[in-house]
Amino acid sequence: MKTNIVAKSIIAGSLAIALAGCGGMNQRDRNTVGGAAIGGVAGSLLTSGGTLGTLGGAAIGGVIGNQVGGRR
Repeated sequence: MKTNIVAKSIIAGSLAIALAGCGGMNQRDRNTVGGAAIGGVAGSLLTSGGTLGTLGGAAIGGVIGNQVGGRR
C-alpha cells in the first residue's frame, strides 16, 4: 500500500514539473511535442510495445508536428 502511494506521488510531481516547463513554448514547439507524443503512442501500439517502434514513431511524429502549419 505504501509503495503505491509513493509511486503516485512521484508520478504527480513529475507531471507537474513537466507541465511547468511547457509554459514558455511557442506554437511550433507545442506541435513538435504533441506530434512526438502521438507518434510514440502509435508506434508503440503498432509494434506491440517495441522500443524501436515507439522511438521511431516519436521521432517521425515530432518531425511532422514541427512541420505542421508551415513557415511563418
